[in-house]
Amino acid sequence: MSFKSQLSNFLADCEKLIVLGVGNELKSDDGVGPFVINKLKEENIENDKKLLFINAKTVPENFTGKIRKENPTHIIIVDACLMGCEPGEMKIVNRYDFANIGISTHSMSLSFFVRYLEKDNDFKITFVGIEPETMDWGENPTPKVESTAYEFIDTLKGIIL
Repeated sequence: MSFKSQLSNFLADCEKLIVLGVGNELKSDDGVGPFVINKLKEENIENDKKLLFINAKTVPENFTGKIRKENPTHIIIVDACLMGCEPGEMKIVNRYDFANIGISTHSMSLSFFVRYLEKDNDFKITFVGIEPETMDWGENPTPKVESTAYEFIDTLKGIIL
């Protein structure tokens, strides 16, 4: 099944969506999650109360209160992760497989973060992983990863707008 089909299926019954970008913006491709959020915010499509973009940087746990208060039906977490793919490849990663992949540099494991969010809530959560080319110091994603980030943005907009 294509990425677009998987994302469409995930969002089929979406009433309120939060897209959470995670990563270190100072480490090239590791910052792809925040890069995606910043670009989505520039699109100015967040006006609708059914859509919220959060740049969680390296501390997604700092946004659990806001997420719970917003009470979304769906959450998409976007982050760089080592999946053994070609640089720039994008996949929907089952949250139960988080332990088997290398997720970028943040203070709390995303599997623990997701379990905490799901406690006493009915959120549907999915994780979009983008394979990094490098996580060396640098303020911008590499061209391959940046291209994939825009592909994700276009795919998401095509589904939700």
